[in-house]
Amino acid sequence: MANILCIETSAAVCSVALSVGGEVVAVRESDGGREHAGNIGVFADEILRANNLEAEDLDAVAVSSGPGSYTGLRIGVSFAKGLCYGLGIPLISVGSLASLAEVVNEDYQTGVLSVENWDKALLIPMIDARRMEVYTRVFDTQCNPLSAVEAKIIDAESFAEERATAKSEGREIIMFGDGAAKCREVLSEVRYVEVAPSARGLARQAQRAFEQKRFESIAYFEPYYLKDFVVTKSTKNPLAK
Repeated sequence: MANILCIETSAAVCSVALSVGGEVVAVRESDGGREHAGNIGVFADEILRANNLEAEDLDAVAVSSGPGSYTGLRIGVSFAKGLCYGLGIPLISVGSLASLAEVVNEDYQTGVLSVENWDKALLIPMIDARRMEVYTRVFDTQCNPLSAVEAKIIDAESFAEERATAKSEGREIIMFGDGAAKCREVLSEVRYVEVAPSARGLARQAQRAFEQKRFESIAYFEPYYLKDFVVTKSTKNPLAK
């Protein structure tokens, strides 16, 4: 069974998990702000020590690949690349929205989340992209994608097709993630659940990728930002007293 270190830094949560054969055996995470650079190595070391493992016992490293926070993604991917290069093991990427959908799936399977007609529900994870915009994608409850990844500005017409289909077929739409709060006032007929990004959401897809040998280039892999990074210029005069 493969030992895979899973890393999630696409949002405010810094999360590291150890997956053995696709099952999460340990998680270490913090939502205390964007302190990923200081936490990620500490969390990885603590998890390995707690499970009596050395870094050399890892078979691969999986990392959340985006979209999400530009800085957070770069920190996670850089750390993952460094481990993989130093240990000579494969690098695996898992989309941030797919990972978030997997967390909801796991919460349902373990009884944390209750949903009637679960098999017919639509899962819509959302990652905050500032103002009224989110990064999003539609999934079924098996975490199969039903739409492309997109940056969507939320208004009363958002997800009109999915909402119409859900209404006619009696399907529940479940929205979650740090961008979902933007929808509460304009999309009242959907269900909102509190779910934070977690490295445990990478485990199942990372194991599948490992078995199928779907690895990334350690040298050339880059996070999927979806949008270009924009630097905001300060209006203050640095020479002013």
